Amino acid sequence: MEQRILEEISGWVQDRRDFLKVSASFAIGFASCGIFPLDAEAVKFNRKLYKVSRTRLALGTFVSITVVHPSKDQAEEAIGEAFRELKRLTDLLNRFDSKTPLGELNKEGSLKNIPPELAQVISYSIEYHKLTSGAFDITIKPLIDLFGEIFSTGQASRPIQKQIEEALSLVGSEKIMFDGKNIQFLMPKMGITLDGIAKGFIVDRISQLLDRHKIQNYLVNAGGDIRTRGYRKDKKPWRIAIEDPWKKGNYPDIIEVRDGAVATSGNYEVFFDQEKMFHHIIDPKTGLSPREITSVSVTANSAMEADALSTGIFVMPPAQGVRLINSLPGCECLLVSRNRREFRSSGWSKLAI
Repeated sequence: MEQRILEEISGWVQDRRDFLKVSASFAIGFASCGIFPLDAEAVKFNRKLYKVSRTRLALGTFVSITVVHPSKDQAEEAIGEAFRELKRLTDLLNRFDSKTPLGELNKEGSLKNIPPELAQVISYSIEYHKLTSGAFDITIKPLIDLFGEIFSTGQASRPIQKQIEEALSLVGSEKIMFDGKNIQFLMPKMGITLDGIAKGFIVDRISQLLDRHKIQNYLVNAGGDIRTRGYRKDKKPWRIAIEDPWKKGNYPDIIEVRDGAVATSGNYEVFFDQEKMFHHIIDPKTGLSPREITSVSVTANSAMEADALSTGIFVMPPAQGVRLINSLPGCECLLVSRNRREFRSSGWSKLAI
């Protein structure tokens, strides 16, 4: 989900309606491996620094990279390589294309000698599954497919319990055999989605690439999965506004992040029904979308960690989720309920402006 980047990247953030219009025009989404140019900006702050920004459509969202660096040419070279890496990883982790390794796995039910990046994401996913006591689970794809199929026809108000139970029988990371190189589903018709972790993984990879280019000040934002380094300008940390779930501009909080990551999961961007009772975050124990919480933001040392934890905690009871975050070094969280009640981890207030 989306946070707002204040002051540094004005102009590229658009609301959901604008994004859907652009998406329809370009036929984009995580189903598409294309990366379409939207915006480019190079501004000279002073004699020593340039701010170079590029925004593309990829991963079903806007991906923006902003670099503050003494050399405009070096910044542009690093950003160009970062977007090439983005496409390479998308081509591996795209579940909508049956020709990708992930698509082939979901189609065949097994895959040998899987690419190292896919192996890493699956391995991390299993770790977060255990850490969240099963709340984060990549095997919920049958339920997502069920919701998508039913609500796309317009003939049913909601799935019947029998349909949910049948899809739910295919869910559970314990039904995966994985040895680090080879993977097999233990039941036919199973499938996995990496939507709750892959964006964060890719953002971290882009961050690592920028580090190798010796870029010391940057912000990478893939639809709300954000990774920062250094400063925006004048030794000031990057300022990030947590998105208002009701889209009224009443941000739950504004935080400052220097070297770290933040991700938000919410029910207000990707949903199947107008009431938002069925959305892309699903409780793997009940087969239903959680109803108490509308937004979960997590800060962490990596975008992948923030991405997976924000998804898993969304499913958990709020107090349990906050307790988990309080037990993890380098992590903080802010949860917003449907009735606008807020739950904060013990150190969240130190991030706020």
